[in-house]
Amino acid sequence: MSGSDEKPPVKVPGKESLAPALPKRFYKDVTVECGDGGFAIRLDGKPVKTPKKQALAVPTRALADAIAAEWAAQGAHIDPGTMPLSKLAITALDGVAEHMSAVAADIVKFAASDLVCYRADKPAALQRLQAEVWDPLLKWAERDLSARFVLAEGVMPVTQSPAALDRIAAALAPFDAMALTSLHVMTTLLGSAILALAHAKGHLSAEDAWAAAHVDEDWQISQWGVDVEAAERRAKRLSEMQAASRFLELLKEGGGVSP
Repeated sequence: MSGSDEKPPVKVPGKESLAPALPKRFYKDVTVECGDGGFAIRLDGKPVKTPKKQALAVPTRALADAIAAEWAAQGAHIDPGTMPLSKLAITALDGVAEHMSAVAADIVKFAASDLVCYRADKPAALQRLQAEVWDPLLKWAERDLSARFVLAEGVMPVTQSPAALDRIAAALAPFDAMALTSLHVMTTLLGSAILALAHAKGHLSAEDAWAAAHVDEDWQISQWGVDVEAAERRAKRLSEMQAASRFLELLKEGGGVSP
């Protein structure tokens, strides 16, 4: 069939793409300007605004430069999916800044049923692996945070002491809205406030925190093999974890935060 005879594809109602069209790039130059509100991102000299009409400004030059690089790297269209640092900054400014107590409380809630406190009742090989990876983290929490946690075996819940949870809450106090945003993202991805705090405070690398959060899953993979769809979901979460970790590290450069 010749090109002139080809018919456009039939549009089936209800089968249209649900993804909204990406906005076209409308700017040429991306710069960073230092002001009273921090380091602001500007497009052709005009400040970037969040959905709530706040200036997109962050505490450190290092983070601002990295966010500016995301905007500069956009092609003909602006794809938010390729701008994780910008997304975190906007979330902090428009969401977390006004609800810091609630966000901190949610992190403490994770600690109340923390991943590293729940141990398998069998097999023995998995029990040994969990103890090898997670016991040192609980010792770190007790030593550095003065938070002592108790263990549970199997799926039965265990109640952590108010004193331990109060110590986790106290550890969150130095985090500003930007840092708290990063920590909350990491906590939810890892399923553990202890792991997230251990990374944020320099006790664990992002890679080691991620591996520690996946002890059970990796053991299952060693026994039964890889599930392709699950592996794809895990890779996406890992990318989000790496972005949150980088966001926090860039906040520390230049003294932006000292959790």
